[in-house]
Amino acid sequence: MNSIVRSGATARAGALLILLGPLVSWTAEFVTAAAWQDLPYSPLYNWVSHLGLTGPAQTAFGQVANSPLGAVMDTGWVIYGSLLVIGAFLVFDPRKGTRPVVILILALLAGVGVLLVGIFQGSNTNVDNGLIAFHTVGAQSVMLAGNIMAIAVGAGGTRIGLTRGRSITSMALGTAGLIAFPLFMADVFTGWMWNIGLFERAVIYPIMIGHALLGSSVAAAQRHRATHPPTPLTARVVS
Repeated sequence: MNSIVRSGATARAGALLILLGPLVSWTAEFVTAAAWQDLPYSPLYNWVSHLGLTGPAQTAFGQVANSPLGAVMDTGWVIYGSLLVIGAFLVFDPRKGTRPVVILILALLAGVGVLLVGIFQGSNTNVDNGLIAFHTVGAQSVMLAGNIMAIAVGAGGTRIGLTRGRSITSMALGTAGLIAFPLFMADVFTGWMWNIGLFERAVIYPIMIGHALLGSSVAAAQRHRATHPPTPLTARVVS
């Protein structure tokens, strides 16, 4: 089956960028959450986006937010989104058909969404001036496009370099994230707000794991191809 990814150093570089994105974001999240002093950050209760709030403590979206290293989290999101977009265009070859084009569009939507979340904070100030719309659209773009991308990658896994097990895992991750999305939205719009951080991460983390899975799989496949080049046809005929 024909591959839909580029080959050589270009694909390897892109794969490493896709893999690096979620690792950078997770590191920024851990460091930023650890810096919360009053009260300690709770990954189950607190909004993920509250980690990126800069400035003095404030009550936003029903929760007290005090993130001394908010700029670290915002930077992590901007880097993540940028690496995803660049990496995807280095890995996938749009000349290979519809599937790589679809994956590239989904990666672009998800990557730009993460960028918007990092640039436009979910703060009271942005609620008042209307810029919160960019934050909201960015977040929902990531949640939907990112999980659909995981399913699309898994469905075309053999043409990308994923093993059967990783292909199934990628589709399962995307499906789980899409199932969690309406539960998260219901938790928000009903005003219940029960363990909002848990529901939010149930949508986001499958995307991040899927990106790490994609990047590591493509990198491994390209490395194997470089060290085990296919036997020339003439040599196979002679043998």
